[in-house]
Amino acid sequence: MIPRQQDRRPQGTAAVRPPLRVRLRPGAAAVTVWYLRLQAVLNIVAVLSLPFRKEVHEHNVGEFFTPYLATAGLVSAALALFLAVVMRRRKRAAWIFNMLLAGPLFTLYALALTQDAYRQHVFNWISTLLTGVFVVALLLGRKEFRAVGDRSNPKLALIVGACGILVSGVIGTLLVDVTNKVPGASLTDKIAYTLLRGVSVGPLADRIDAVDAPRWVDITINVLIAVSFLLVLYACFRAPRGRQLLAEEDEPRLRALLAKHGERDSLGYFALRRDKAVIWSPSGKAAITYRVVGGVTLAAGDPIGDPEAWPGVIEKWLEEARRHAWTPAVMGAGEEAGTIYARHGLDALELGDEAIVEVADFSLEGRAMRVVRQAHNRVRRAGYTVRIRRHGAIPESEMATLIEKADHWRDGGGERGFSMALGRLGDPADDGCVMLECRDSAGEPRALLSFVPWGKHGLSLDLMRRDRECENGLMEFMVIELLLRAGELGLERVSLNFAMFRAVFERGSRLGAGPVLRLWRSVLTFFSRWWQIESLYRANAKYRPVWEPRFLLFEKSSDIPRIGIASARAEGFLTVPSLPSLFGRRHTRAAQGKPRPAYGKSS
Repeated sequence: MIPRQQDRRPQGTAAVRPPLRVRLRPGAAAVTVWYLRLQAVLNIVAVLSLPFRKEVHEHNVGEFFTPYLATAGLVSAALALFLAVVMRRRKRAAWIFNMLLAGPLFTLYALALTQDAYRQHVFNWISTLLTGVFVVALLLGRKEFRAVGDRSNPKLALIVGACGILVSGVIGTLLVDVTNKVPGASLTDKIAYTLLRGVSVGPLADRIDAVDAPRWVDITINVLIAVSFLLVLYACFRAPRGRQLLAEEDEPRLRALLAKHGERDSLGYFALRRDKAVIWSPSGKAAITYRVVGGVTLAAGDPIGDPEAWPGVIEKWLEEARRHAWTPAVMGAGEEAGTIYARHGLDALELGDEAIVEVADFSLEGRAMRVVRQAHNRVRRAGYTVRIRRHGAIPESEMATLIEKADHWRDGGGERGFSMALGRLGDPADDGCVMLECRDSAGEPRALLSFVPWGKHGLSLDLMRRDRECENGLMEFMVIELLLRAGELGLERVSLNFAMFRAVFERGSRLGAGPVLRLWRSVLTFFSRWWQIESLYRANAKYRPVWEPRFLLFEKSSDIPRIGIASARAEGFLTVPSLPSLFGRRHTRAAQGKPRPAYGKSS
């Protein structure tokens, strides 16, 4: 874990005590969240417990009233739970929604207490007090709720609400019609019963004497309406989608930063993916590229540019996340960047290690490299050869053939990659990338590797494709050829694949490893049957690389599952049908020559 620095004030600077109302804001906002959570629990208990439900229903009629959102119904429970979630994310729309409901309700309660019929009941005073506390907490914490929503939310909410009420109403009315024990009920009575039963499973709908439906029908209708209501709330309060992508003027600025500071991070060139947005430091000397997936603003690698400007751009990125209620996360940050992120309130979790081969230290000599040396010689004797060229040196027709082959060899139907893949092949703007073509004895292409620049003297692996019917060991043969001929390109280091949880496999197999570490290694070995976790580590370890740790940065541990899903979606391992194409504008800019199709990395 990277240490988390809490106080970043310069030494000798006296703390200025803020006004009382400012100090009360975070606590008041937290009170509203906990009030909603409590009401959600109480409503669920009331639905499941018949005595408690009767008690609540008794206090909802006649001369009694209950606190805000206490109705003993699933709809109220779902509403309270959802509002607690969005209020925790400090959504401005959620604050307005609660204020519009709770404010008038508190006023009505206060007026009711001026009447003797209501004033004599102690529970009414308690209900008014609890509702009043909630309203006061809303007012005190108002400025804490600054997160904005998507502009299309109101329109979408209306559409979702209309469709939800229609579908739920039709299903509920049909159930009531089939199960009604009282003959002669009109369609109007059945619809009214369905809508009232959707609000509460209590006595509210019992006033319709022409309908008597079983209990399971009442609960089914209530659940359907609750689900519809939750979908409406989601449409109302969902975070902006982050549709802004890399602008025309951003890419030259990023390339200028990479030309000056590109040697700091092997993943720096992947910031040029065109399905990312960019945010700049106030000085313009640093930038963070990110993509919003499922309400998570997902950055990858280190910030681009001067490390002295990293704090400024990190603050702007986190401020944007708070303003849109996005969950901030960083995949694959290095230790230096992770330390700076930690100073801004993020926690770190080691994901694994990046395999980096120092060309000067690589050799096929020695007993430890015997297996690799024999495999290299075997493939070479079979007649395979490797050609190494910059993308800019490959003629258009040859590049088109390689792209077609890469598409044919792709494993799976969709492109994969986000944090460690460029997501395109053959783009004229990437002429500095390096292509390795492996051909058989007949001169036919059988495999290819593509590397992106890592500063002036390094390469970082982007894409690996091979013919599944060819000789085994082609990838190892190509990597070794690159390392042996690195002098042709002036290379000093090469970044290969990322090995997730490498330390677990290495330390878990050692003598004296503890039971927890051995169990964790066994679990990862089991899942490696499908996800190639251990095989990637073994495949890279044979080159005897330097292992550089990479970290996942996050704000709260409870966000890790959500970040994991967003990461899987971004990398292409989890596909949502409604997701837009990753590269909708990848060839919109003018370029000399005919634009080439883009392809992403896949396993």
